[in-house]
Amino acid sequence: MPDAVAAIVSVASNIEPEENIPRALAALVERATIEALSLFYVTAPIGRPEQDHYYNGAVRLRHQGGARRLKLDVLRPIEDSLGRVRTGDRYAPRPIDLDLLLYGMQILEEPDLALPDPSLLTRPFLAVAAAEVALDPALPGMGTSLDALASSEARAGLTPAAEFSRLMKERFLP
Repeated sequence: MPDAVAAIVSVASNIEPEENIPRALAALVERATIEALSLFYVTAPIGRPEQDHYYNGAVRLRHQGGARRLKLDVLRPIEDSLGRVRTGDRYAPRPIDLDLLLYGMQILEEPDLALPDPSLLTRPFLAVAAAEVALDPALPGMGTSLDALASSEARAGLTPAAEFSRLMKERFLP
């Protein structure tokens, strides 16, 4: 059996995040080993100022079986179990959003899965959270690093959910 790969998954919610994020993490712990958990950041919704703010963070976990299996056999079923409904509206509110950002040093460009996730380049909250848990700051094939994307300027615009983050780390890290 192949060795487990370090994967980074973003964890976000703007529908009851203080309930849905712990539920998602509990389900994730049943299917993978969580090695690290970033701070969670409170961020305004993109493209929908009328929506509630998001809590955004990232986990580093160990997984065997490939990126596609992690996405389709682990992350999507957790989202489904927590009431995530995918529609054509990319900016719809969601009880949970689990996105695969990195899977080891794999580079992949497929219609429904790109690695590293290109959103790391445009969404500072993703880059900052991923940088906090990454073993290696390299972003294969992107010409930059997580450290460069998670600059002090990028961090300046983020509001940490410090107490929530502390509680999640106490509960879900070994």
